Amino acid sequence: MLSLRELRHDYGGKGALSLRAWDAGRGERWLILGASGCGKSTLLHIIAGLLQPSAGTVVVDGQDFSALKPAALDRLRARRIGIVLQKLHLMRTLSVLENVLLPQYLAGLPQDRARAMQLLGGLGLADKAAAKPRALSQGQAQRVAIARALVNRPALLLADEPTTSLDDAACDRVLDTLFAQADAVGATLLIATHDQRVKRRVGQVLELAPPA
Repeated sequence: MLSLRELRHDYGGKGALSLRAWDAGRGERWLILGASGCGKSTLLHIIAGLLQPSAGTVVVDGQDFSALKPAALDRLRARRIGIVLQKLHLMRTLSVLENVLLPQYLAGLPQDRARAMQLLGGLGLADKAAAKPRALSQGQAQRVAIARALVNRPALLLADEPTTSLDDAACDRVLDTLFAQADAVGATLLIATHDQRVKRRVGQVLELAPPA
């Protein structure tokens, strides 16, 4: 599902990420660990096609990102990759339900309201479907972003600190949903986090070293 080779990224001439080789198979769960500044978020942005690396190759679901034009990469990301970033980027003018359905609209897919409501219900947010993001707590907004990432049944699911704003019960509910939804479609799940509660539930680990 995912193959990275000789990956490097620099910001302003300073190394932010260095990874020689890594492969993640279809349906696997991985935890991405490393000290602050070692490039965990940068790596997820590169795998999502949101950031072009300074060097190296990224192959997702058989597609080499370097061979794709921007429009094709956008289509691949919309249809095959689900992303939960630290900055949630919920659309303030849209309702919670509309935010969850947005990836289907962007991907040119039929909007499946039943699917979106099922996800919101599983995350304890069915009663917030008509609310605007400004009416949500940080933890609720984070769960909306997770539902949005899952709505297209992605083959690759990326989550950057998905549980940091959540209490223990909500953390378990989010992890249960991520695992169940990934398992349902055989998706590869990558989670970058410092949360010890997540570390206890994910066995395979990629530990990033500070870039040289």
